[in-house]
Amino acid sequence: MTGEFDPARAQAFAGRALDLVNGGFLSLMMSVGHQTGLFDVMAGLPASSSEGIASAAGLNERYVREWLGAMVTGRIVEYEPSSGRYRLPPEHAKSLTRTSGPENVAELAQLVALLGNVEQPIVDVFRRGGGIGYAAFERFHELMAESSRTTLEATLFERTLPIVPDLVARLEAGIDAADVGCGRGVAIRMLARHFPRSRFTGLDIGGDAIAWAQNDAVKDALSNATFLVKDAATISGPPAFDFILAFDAIHDQAAPRRVLRGIHDALRPDGTFLMVDIATSSRLEENLENPLAPFLFTVSTMHCMTVSLAEGGEGLGACWGEQKARELLAEAGFSSVNVNRLEADPLNLYYVCRK
Repeated sequence: MTGEFDPARAQAFAGRALDLVNGGFLSLMMSVGHQTGLFDVMAGLPASSSEGIASAAGLNERYVREWLGAMVTGRIVEYEPSSGRYRLPPEHAKSLTRTSGPENVAELAQLVALLGNVEQPIVDVFRRGGGIGYAAFERFHELMAESSRTTLEATLFERTLPIVPDLVARLEAGIDAADVGCGRGVAIRMLARHFPRSRFTGLDIGGDAIAWAQNDAVKDALSNATFLVKDAATISGPPAFDFILAFDAIHDQAAPRRVLRGIHDALRPDGTFLMVDIATSSRLEENLENPLAPFLFTVSTMHCMTVSLAEGGEGLGACWGEQKARELLAEAGFSSVNVNRLEADPLNLYYVCRK
């Protein structure tokens, strides 16, 4: 595309570009504020000095003061020059504190630092192809477990499970269920506690994550929860499960078609597969109005797509979209697929798939 140079447009974009860079740096400070608990502490304080905030949070005042400088100039925290006091407005706290559940944007900000750690390897694979394996992503399972817990606590029992007709009653009576790509097993442990008559199996390729899940299951005395180190691509029949879950796991797979076919074959005749995956369109132009799209495409480039390509996989990426998902689910043999949205989880679509 060519055209006459527009100086006003260039100036406007220069300002936007600078805002984006400032936002990237502020994201790091938001992550620090989340991890140190500063946002949670400030939400419960009146306007306070840096010394008062640091004391309430149990942190070093000098670091807190410099962090507050970023927060004030970034228009996140308010500052009273006459008293030297800082205040987190409740309207801002709603997007920055743990009490906000899935609306806590500061929790998401942790991904900026996580992905920044692989920036140079990503630059390398842009040039040579291939991908970067899971081992390069420090804290990945920790952050995913935190994110899963936040979303599941807000949605699992009151919103997610009721999407599947009769599922809650069946879980109460006792069925066999599995979570593919379970990570540290947050969902499995919640389900096992809530439905003691059902039997739950968590599957994940990550040995460290499974060990963590097993340890927590023992601590919680959950005799109906089992965790196995297993490549999702090796799942197959004979049918052993009545219900299978996959939370944002299919698009990462090296062989997603094989995984979906294996899940289909592992379900009993009246079984259901609930696939929770990223809410995007497979048509790029239909994502322009999605406020999360830049975030999702970046995470996809620097994690979801590359971990699949590292295994010589298909590299679907996080933004494979509803159309492509429906195509692969039909190819796997599912006879019906109903797609649902949850207001409490704008990040995902909920696919209810019948064998």
